[in-house]
Amino acid sequence: FARSRAVPLAEAAGEVMAEVVVPYPPGIPVLTPGEVATPARLAYLGAVLAAGVHVRGPADPTLATLRVVAG
Repeated sequence: FARSRAVPLAEAAGEVMAEVVVPYPPGIPVLTPGEVATPARLAYLGAVLAAGVHVRGPADPTLATLRVVAG
């Protein structure tokens, strides 16, 4: 429930997530609130988007931006 802000996907590495990101399939969360976004997970999400996989959870379903904890 912390304040959050949107940042571009490419700039989210090292930020604390404020939302869940779940590619479907397989339906397993890649990022969850309170977790620090790693470059590897962000690269995976980029590959998921390129493959046309549906993503559930984020405020921006295109993943152009992710919500991170404002600080």
